[in-house]
Amino acid sequence: MKKKGILSTLITYIVIIALAMYMITLLGSTNTKDMSYTELMQKVEEQAVQSVKLSNDRQTADVILKGEENIKRVVKIPATTPFIETVQPRVVAGEFELTVADESTWEMLAPLLPNILLLIGTLFIFMYMIRKTTDGNTKAMNFGKNRAKMVSKDDKKKITFEQVAGLKEEKEELQEEVEFLKNPKKYQDMGARIPKGILLVGRPGTGKTLLAKAVAGEANVPFFSISGSDFVEMFVGVGASRVRDLFAEAKANSPCIVFIDEIDAVGRHRGAGVGGGHDEREQTLNQLLVEMDGFSTHESIIIMAATNRPDILDPALLRPGRFDRQIVVGEPDIAAREEIIKLHAKNKPFVPGIDFKVIAKNTAGFSGADLENMINEATLLAARKNKKTVDLADIEEAMVKVMMGPEKRSKVISDKERKLTAYHEAGHAVVSKFLPTHDTVHQISIIPRGMAGGYTMYKPNEDKSYRSKSEMKEHIVSLLGGRVAEQLVLDDISTGASNDIERASKIARDMVTKYGMSDKLGPITFGSTQEEVFLGKEMNSQRNYSEKIAAQIDEEVKDIITRAYSYAEKLLKDNIDKLHKIAEILLEKEKVTAEEFEAVMNG
Repeated sequence: MKKKGILSTLITYIVIIALAMYMITLLGSTNTKDMSYTELMQKVEEQAVQSVKLSNDRQTADVILKGEENIKRVVKIPATTPFIETVQPRVVAGEFELTVADESTWEMLAPLLPNILLLIGTLFIFMYMIRKTTDGNTKAMNFGKNRAKMVSKDDKKKITFEQVAGLKEEKEELQEEVEFLKNPKKYQDMGARIPKGILLVGRPGTGKTLLAKAVAGEANVPFFSISGSDFVEMFVGVGASRVRDLFAEAKANSPCIVFIDEIDAVGRHRGAGVGGGHDEREQTLNQLLVEMDGFSTHESIIIMAATNRPDILDPALLRPGRFDRQIVVGEPDIAAREEIIKLHAKNKPFVPGIDFKVIAKNTAGFSGADLENMINEATLLAARKNKKTVDLADIEEAMVKVMMGPEKRSKVISDKERKLTAYHEAGHAVVSKFLPTHDTVHQISIIPRGMAGGYTMYKPNEDKSYRSKSEMKEHIVSLLGGRVAEQLVLDDISTGASNDIERASKIARDMVTKYGMSDKLGPITFGSTQEEVFLGKEMNSQRNYSEKIAAQIDEEVKDIITRAYSYAEKLLKDNIDKLHKIAEILLEKEKVTAEEFEAVMNG
């Protein structure tokens, strides 16, 4: 029973009791007056009485006087027999009418009605409490049931590999699983053991969940989807019970696919909790390990899981026989980005002849989810401008919005701050122009976006998997260009370059301690990465070198930063006129495009 239904029933019950009590009181008190016995006898002598009606218990009488038919007077009769003997001659003479009332059903039930209603109400509350207890027991019994959502093989909205753009190698790897689910006998006759578990690894938004759904759609089998956090509850044993129930349901629907999203929520390394980590999450993980190991090769059930933190998963979960394969779902390259953009732009009104390859080239580092969000934002921007089609300008604006956040044109900025921002961003751009390996400038702006007061946006010349020593040094020079420009032109520095300096310092320290790019210390890695079990295998750096080496590392980092600063200062001094020109255009127009920037730099 719903709470609203219970409340309305109780309110109705209370209203009925109140009305009944009111009616009883009303019936007993409407148009009545009290009269003494002496006054009654006096009215009888005066022949002013029209009728006298004795009650069935002969204790009272209802008297109606002549001329006052609407008023009933109640008289207490001390002795009924003497009263009747006294008035009998007058009754026989026809002076007034004397009657005795019969006992009615209402008069019998009226005193009992409140008790009856009270009994009914008590029974109602008792029945409600029993039902509530039964519902609670039912919920408790269902508490250990799994919360997996099942997508039937007959679902019309199922996803196939055609709806997954890019990820060519990943789809080829998973095609084997599809073939096994469609025709398991082919592999079993060869004596092959199909992988039981597939772990999809990759950063958020790369399409791990989409791939799992596509495998289920291609194989045309039931698909069970559940999140790792859905297993664990505050009550002991619930998680393990849900794991057992999930796998029992999967066996009943085999062949099928069970997909566990964000498996790191339940599969984290054991021993990572307080007191050795023997908690509810570990019991759930133990049950998951047992269930996966208990599968036979003929059950035709494939477990798929997704995570972006494979480093913290328990080793027992990753061994062959459980998760046999790890498929890395990486960021899309330029060709894959073009496919993804075309897929999401298929049902949207884009300008005919738009070059999606240019968009793909400008979105290096975007994941599939980022690209979908960018296309959607571009469509929203076009609709906001009352346009019928989406053009390249909308895409450019959406790309910047996704990366940097929305523009804050209403923010009040003083002229001093605008000038400082203009020279800071111009410093970044001008320095970058003279760095051979650096990306080209795409857009410069002094309009605040997100947390930034302004930005210099670069267009990648090509997709890169590695960074060379010279590229990292030039990146540091570019980062310091803003601070150098402030110092040269304004003869002062601000906090606006704090993030640039932080990033430059990290790159320099990583060059020395992580990548072995130090000229003085040589190709050595300093500091070991310790996986601290107690803290859930978080990555913590542990120093494994002396104080003398620590001082040398600090000197080397300082030397890299100082040389980069000096080089940025030299470049800006040699091109101070171009720095001023770019800053002037920024102060005038607030934005500088790549074409305008190249025009100024080329004279």
